[in-house]
Amino acid sequence: MSKDAKALRRRFLECFRGAGLQHRGGFEGPEYVPPLKQEQVPLILVDGVPVRPKIVPPDSAVEPLDSRPTGPAMGSTQGAGAEMIPDPEARGPTNRRPLDWISVAGFKSIESVQKLPIKRVNVVIGANGSGKSNLINAFSFLEAIRGGRLDEYVARAGGADRVLHFGAKTTDELVIGVSLADSRNQYKVTLIPDESDRLVPLHEVPTWIQSHLDPWRLYHFHDTGPHSPFKKTCALHDNRFLRPDGSNLSALLYLLRDKHPESYELIRRTIRLAMPFFDDFVLRPVAANEDMIRLAWRQVGTNSYSDASSLSDGTLRFMAMATLLLQPMQLLPSLVLMDEPELGLHPYAITLLCSLVKTASVGAQVIIATQSSSMLDHFEPEDVLVAERREGASTFRRLNTTDLEAWLDDYSLGQLWEKNELGGRPTPEMRKTR
Repeated sequence: MSKDAKALRRRFLECFRGAGLQHRGGFEGPEYVPPLKQEQVPLILVDGVPVRPKIVPPDSAVEPLDSRPTGPAMGSTQGAGAEMIPDPEARGPTNRRPLDWISVAGFKSIESVQKLPIKRVNVVIGANGSGKSNLINAFSFLEAIRGGRLDEYVARAGGADRVLHFGAKTTDELVIGVSLADSRNQYKVTLIPDESDRLVPLHEVPTWIQSHLDPWRLYHFHDTGPHSPFKKTCALHDNRFLRPDGSNLSALLYLLRDKHPESYELIRRTIRLAMPFFDDFVLRPVAANEDMIRLAWRQVGTNSYSDASSLSDGTLRFMAMATLLLQPMQLLPSLVLMDEPELGLHPYAITLLCSLVKTASVGAQVIIATQSSSMLDHFEPEDVLVAERREGASTFRRLNTTDLEAWLDDYSLGQLWEKNELGGRPTPEMRKTR
């Protein structure tokens, strides 16, 4: 590895060790980027209190994420130099409750999945049609119920018959339940179809917990064509959260630059790691209407700027995902859902994306559906859920290191998946008569 590549790798480790994370595997890059200052480290939540981890020296040992204590006293240390420093100016969310498990019955390809554990990082793999996206959609369906958009969701899906597992003739009710905060808080809703092809609640208990389901958001940054939401103007003050299609990316970046400059600078530097030609965003209200803004950017070594249409599809997607995952924790959704985020990304950008996911998982839970074996290489077996289709119904199984210990001495997770040692590959099925 060259001297410049070693310097860049050291910069990368400094960036993510500040959040107490461990990078797996090396990479090379074309230029050295100065290390982060202490004030540029992203905030994390410890027992609801925003704190700023102290940067770990590049040559220090780093504890894995799962081994870190979760509730230290302020000013105590964790691992090598990981002193937790409270940030008095931050105002993080205090009502977030981690999701323990989800149960789904009668939803699309999911006939019955009971108390599926949800961890900080959840990477769902499986063959096409195995139910990966349906698991993610179950969360967005539940969020639609909470937001009073049940009828809208069902109508867009094509009616209740399309939402129910093999239709209303086979499935007479749909049940979704979740548990939060170590099973102290639980929510369950039962829906049945009516004569108008709608779904109506039959039972819902309890209703007060619905407030803890917000915000859960499913992000799709797939549309990068000529009429992409990224390339259109948006309202300058549409910045409360990043919209699922990224249509208000410029407005959110404008807010971060002015109100959260540390997070903005971290986003900019991270994008430069993947796209060295990128210098900075150009964030100004539209001259003809100062209540609107459009995404623009500047290339290294020039004063002129270009709009989003001059960026490649993968570059646009990576910019959106870096902004999503590196925004201040108080703005980050409590549950981030992403379907195939690796689309259009170079393997090096995928490596960065995986580290961003781990960074975001300090203050939120992340669920990803992917077909990328290279992405799988950056996670632990316990992070992975294998989706398989058996007798027409989706099943989900979490991997564990013990079962794979002998294999992992010689192969990575991605290689094991490609060799069909993890499951999640296309297999013939005999669907039972219904």
